[in-house]
Amino acid sequence: MFDYVMVLASVIIGLGVTHLLTGVASIIQHPDRGKIYWIHLLWVAATFLRAIFWWWFEFAYSGATWTFGLYFFVLCYALLIYLWCALLFPRDLAGYDGYRDYFYSRRTWFFGVGLAADLADVADTLAKGLGHFLALGPIYLIGQAVLISFFIIALRTRNERFHACFAIFAVAWLLIYPLTNFDTVQQTAIGVAHQ
Repeated sequence: MFDYVMVLASVIIGLGVTHLLTGVASIIQHPDRGKIYWIHLLWVAATFLRAIFWWWFEFAYSGATWTFGLYFFVLCYALLIYLWCALLFPRDLAGYDGYRDYFYSRRTWFFGVGLAADLADVADTLAKGLGHFLALGPIYLIGQAVLISFFIIALRTRNERFHACFAIFAVAWLLIYPLTNFDTVQQTAIGVAHQ
């Protein structure tokens, strides 16, 4: 059942990753088409990591009893991640003075979707069981609280220093936390943090 149910969600995540990689390839192939912006590129890295770790963490549902509600929730979560990926690269940059201008002009959408995806992450973690949630330890709750707070602030400000700090934190969090707490799919599935 898990394999059947996760096919569509995995395709949606795959389309998001494809969109990101196509955008990065376009920058490499045509660097003169739009001025690159390092904060934008950090968010490209963060959304890529979020997408690939989503796929990894969803294996925890492999032994779940699937209902339509759970299926719909997982699909909506995957759609949020896809949309988050898609918002980073427009079809073209006509009307924008490079990626910096585009990024800040779409920041409300980008960070709004990011906030929704982060709240979905908390709900997803709880849906996998209270034992799974508690096994992640206080660092998960602290990290999520910081992310949610930063998303709310990012919706309201164009302050470049704040956005730089947030992007660096997001990439660091998405590299350090999963890689130090989930060594194997089995650990992810049973919610046991790596000691």
